[in-house]
Amino acid sequence: MQPLCFFNSCNVGAFRPQGRLPLVSTTTRAVGVSTILLTSAAMIAFAANSLLCRMALGAHLIDAATFTAVRLGCGAVFLAVLVVFTRPGPFRLPADAIAVGALFGYAIAFSFAYLGLSAGTGALILFGAVQITMIGAGLLQHEQLPPLGWSGLLLACAGLVALLAPGVTAPPLVSALLMALAGVAWGIYSLRGRKAPDPLKATAANFVWTVPLALLSVAIFARPPQASSRGLLLAATSGAIASGLGYVIWYSALVRLRAIAAASVQLSVPVIAAVGGVLFLGERASLRLVLASLAVLGGIALVLRARQIRRG
Repeated sequence: MQPLCFFNSCNVGAFRPQGRLPLVSTTTRAVGVSTILLTSAAMIAFAANSLLCRMALGAHLIDAATFTAVRLGCGAVFLAVLVVFTRPGPFRLPADAIAVGALFGYAIAFSFAYLGLSAGTGALILFGAVQITMIGAGLLQHEQLPPLGWSGLLLACAGLVALLAPGVTAPPLVSALLMALAGVAWGIYSLRGRKAPDPLKATAANFVWTVPLALLSVAIFARPPQASSRGLLLAATSGAIASGLGYVIWYSALVRLRAIAAASVQLSVPVIAAVGGVLFLGERASLRLVLASLAVLGGIALVLRARQIRRG
């Protein structure tokens, strides 16, 4: 979506291949060169969504609603074609209203948020909100969190609060809140995906069903739609390559990774996005962003570590 990311910053359970793909033992698994390359490519693809969106919207090459529609449409086509060629039998599109709503909510809020955020700041807020949403859902389902985990959760929340607190280097509040909303929506979508027997087919169906909603948003928010050829190309690349192909690569890597490793490696996405923003978009990494990143990513790392210790 990563969550998603694009995800993004994504839930491991939502993307764990089931049924058709063999799972590799989590006790004797070794991470080889191919796994490292696949995982690195997936993380770069997820971070690229932030860069592509900011590149298109920051330069006003396309309006946010049209970017969302093209992104979701191209992602839907790519994933649908992939399902047709990799899954035997008729291609059905089962509608999961909650998943479709969450996926569209993530995508539209993500686009409008990047009208005012840098790539690194947006990725950090998104990633933090996704993980806090999913950790919070676990707590509501009575999952136990040891003291180390609580410390990490509080540190991550404090990092986000510090990033959003008023000040000269604070990001625009409306854009930051939209990105936080996008993170919550992606967290809900990822949690919903745990119930899907075939995550790839479910993701393709959800993408297809978001297209009418995306077209409706264009009719509401873009009158008339504004898009240059470069803006359309960036949106299409975000949908088909950074999202669609990124998911496929991530599926391939997941079967070779332990769950804790798969969750931990996603800590790199905001960092990659921030570095990419500096290198390709001329953005500046403020001290506030650096310190907030250390707090959020470090806090979530403590939560993951606490869960690993608890599971023994």
